[in-house]
Amino acid sequence: MSEPSEPAAPPEADAHDRLAALERFARELDWNLLRTFMVIVQEGGITRAADRMLLKQPTVSNRLKRLEEQLGRKLIERGSGAFRVTAQGDLLYRECVEIHGNISRLSVLLRDIREEISGHVSIAMASHVVSPLLDDALADFHDRHPRVTFSIDVDTSIAVAQAVQHKRASLGVCLVYDRLAGLRYESIFREHFQFFCGRRNPLFGRTDLTVADLRDQPLVSFKTDQLSGVLRPVALLRTQERIEGRVVGTSSNLEEVRRMILAGLGIGPLPMHVVEPDVAAGRLWPLPPYDNPPTVDVHLVTNPATQLNRAESAFVEAMREKIADTPARARIYPYPLPGRPKKA
Repeated sequence: MSEPSEPAAPPEADAHDRLAALERFARELDWNLLRTFMVIVQEGGITRAADRMLLKQPTVSNRLKRLEEQLGRKLIERGSGAFRVTAQGDLLYRECVEIHGNISRLSVLLRDIREEISGHVSIAMASHVVSPLLDDALADFHDRHPRVTFSIDVDTSIAVAQAVQHKRASLGVCLVYDRLAGLRYESIFREHFQFFCGRRNPLFGRTDLTVADLRDQPLVSFKTDQLSGVLRPVALLRTQERIEGRVVGTSSNLEEVRRMILAGLGIGPLPMHVVEPDVAAGRLWPLPPYDNPPTVDVHLVTNPATQLNRAESAFVEAMREKIADTPARARIYPYPLPGRPKKA
């Protein structure tokens, strides 16, 4: 007669063991390892990550190794110059970005709540955004809530959207081509671009120009003036009209593109309403084509997954109200279009 077998553990015991294991994992995990892994992926390598974090390369390598050991998963394939994030690593990276964004905002969320709105609003913005709507929204909001403080950081349009996606900014104001998943985009205004030259250029002051006169001119432009960039409409115009001169200067900053055009390095595209004072003062000259100039929309970008403080929520709503209260025609710059330049 065989010995009776041990009774199987009840399902409740298995569930308890799994829960205990999860709690132990969360308790023992070093959260700094997650941040290190996030920076490694963002920088595309351990060396660049070490430079960004002001650490030695072996320290960063050891942190990655410890994290992989704790998780029991290979997160990054590396060796012989190769660097590839595994499927498990890609999943973990997305979670790390979410965790880091939430943790970095804790100090904002834990500030004292008072009846009077106070707090800080961080705005990420593309360079030299000129809009009476935005200016009025800031002025009116400050009049109503003088205790609220602001910071405005200028960057490329894609970096602005990424700052909002990663919860480093309360909101963004930028040009848009490829929309990032999970973000909300609302058009603030539409601007028209035109080619301009400075006084040093031989085309300055001429009213008999055609597009053919531009085709061999040296060019100054934005780094995003590409078919895959936020200035795709401008790039399409250059391609269609075969404006293919040598590129002598590029920048991500509108002021620097304007500077190079004024200095006579070449012709280049600029928002018409932004440089109206330069045209009126005789510093810049508008160039063809004069009809149907390319248009680009500037957007308000927000992240619905970001838990905003009272000041941030109030300012975003103030922006939306200002957009809704402004007729669409009044949000097209310039309106009406100036057309062909006239002789002085």
